[in-house]
Amino acid sequence: MSMNIWYVVSQMNTWYLIAQALGLITIGFEFASYQIKDKTRYFLITGIGSFFWMTMFVAIGMATGLSTQLSLIIAATYSTVRNLVFYRIFAKNTPESKEAGLIFLLAMIVLAVVAGTITVLNAPEQVRWLHILGLLTALAFVIGQYLPGVHYVRITVVFYAVIVMLTQTPLNILYGDFRWNVMGILIEAAKIFSVIIFYIRFASEPHQPQLKFAKP
Repeated sequence: MSMNIWYVVSQMNTWYLIAQALGLITIGFEFASYQIKDKTRYFLITGIGSFFWMTMFVAIGMATGLSTQLSLIIAATYSTVRNLVFYRIFAKNTPESKEAGLIFLLAMIVLAVVAGTITVLNAPEQVRWLHILGLLTALAFVIGQYLPGVHYVRITVVFYAVIVMLTQTPLNILYGDFRWNVMGILIEAAKIFSVIIFYIRFASEPHQPQLKFAKP
């Protein structure tokens, strides 16, 4: 009996360590993505990062039970698909891809609103305001990703990352919804830090035309 318990514990520890390694890989890709000016390359790198982000939650789920991470796995999968589809849209840069991109963007917004509303309604009343801010900043980020240029995505991701970090800190312990995800905080902090470094690196450069889609 004791040997079975030890085996289970060792397996949990193994998956937990794997999750931390995947989290570190995610940090690398997320930091790199916000150093990139080209929108096409940005979506490719951040899409790969989102994939590792998703596998991190799967690894945690293997340690604690997949049901405990299901919502996060779904959210990370949504992010992966969104980024890689946007990558293909921006890579083609044609009138047809522009139209397809707008349709896909609207579909992503609808999905985000539905999922976010469910999350808000299920959140403890005392911290519901935090989840409402999370929904609003998530929508702004999705739209900011699609808009041309380098600034919208970086401005919106900072606000979104701050709210995500707050939901992963002991703020919720006051209301019985305690969550403390150190790796989750580090991933969001890496995005903010990368944005700061980006503007330090390119602040002195002359203004460059923003990336735009091909005209119909």
